[in-house]
Amino acid sequence: MDSRESRLAADAGAAPRPLRVLALTRYDLQAASTRQRFAQYVPYLAEHGVAVTLSPLVPSAWIEAVNEDRRRDPGMFRGAYCQRLKAIRGRRDYDLVWAQYELIPYAPGWVEALAARGPTPIVLDYDDAIFHSYDAHRNPLVRALLGRKLEPLLARAAAAMCGNGYLKAYAERFCPNSVIVPTVLDTAVYTPAEGPAADRPPTVGWIGSRTTWANVEPLLPALLPVLKARGARLRVIGAGPGARGIEGVDAVEWSEASEVAALQAMDVGIMPLLDQPFQRGKCGYKLIQYMACGLPTVASPVGVNSGILADGSSGFLAASPAEWAERLGALLDDPALRARMGAEGRRIAVERYSLASQQPRVLSILRAAAG
Repeated sequence: MDSRESRLAADAGAAPRPLRVLALTRYDLQAASTRQRFAQYVPYLAEHGVAVTLSPLVPSAWIEAVNEDRRRDPGMFRGAYCQRLKAIRGRRDYDLVWAQYELIPYAPGWVEALAARGPTPIVLDYDDAIFHSYDAHRNPLVRALLGRKLEPLLARAAAAMCGNGYLKAYAERFCPNSVIVPTVLDTAVYTPAEGPAADRPPTVGWIGSRTTWANVEPLLPALLPVLKARGARLRVIGAGPGARGIEGVDAVEWSEASEVAALQAMDVGIMPLLDQPFQRGKCGYKLIQYMACGLPTVASPVGVNSGILADGSSGFLAASPAEWAERLGALLDDPALRARMGAEGRRIAVERYSLASQQPRVLSILRAAAG
């Protein structure tokens, strides 16, 4: 056997090379979207021959400054864009690019289409209606120049993974291979609290970010009197400075290490949403977190919320301040109702929104896109 035949025989018996995937995320692991849409799949994908390299655009320091309403250094963002352009140029070293939303935020569509040229296929991932950041922007110049900026990249994409039907309806207009992959979590980690709740007034909880806190603020005049009349408190996690100093509100910082314990310390979870285009693209991650931890929930009937929450079974939908006050009061007054709805929510979370339920689908989508 000559040397060439020896090499071929050795190659035939060798393990196949892992599929190399470059994940271009908007944020690093501080952001739930990065953790839930990308990072939590990495170990499973690695076990099945897919090696993922995470390359976030926005650094942690920028996110921390935004959450604390501190001044941001523009040089930090310029550096982030330079790193993103370098990553795009280096995509030839990978078999597939898995991009969150877009390649270069606020770059015109033709620039992204030019950057995407080449043999490396691209899969796009959407868990927010990011297109409304452009086509519904308050600045008419941004709307005119960037309102359709996602379309050329979508048209070149091998696939688009969308967190709900609203996002899929947009993406499939330009990328026929658009599929719904809901945002999920590890229901072996997010679990109900062990044992009965402490002998204390119930705690109503909300988890989110400085930007999503704007959905809660308009309802505070309706909610806080309901809680005060029952000696209950509203605990908000991750809302930043805007939630501090409000009577009846306990504002605490978010951390990944304490997140599950903080959820387990709640008795009711809430997810208000303004009925606006961007909010209709939300994927209901808060609801899934609450439900996985066995909490009954109250939520606005906006977007995917109505599909996740079984109204009257795992919680309540509430469209007006009066409905919010009535349904939250009903849960606070009835521990048995809370327990029954929480158990049903947990069942739904495990069945439909567990990480295990979506891992094989994500693996299949990435492999198919890479050819």
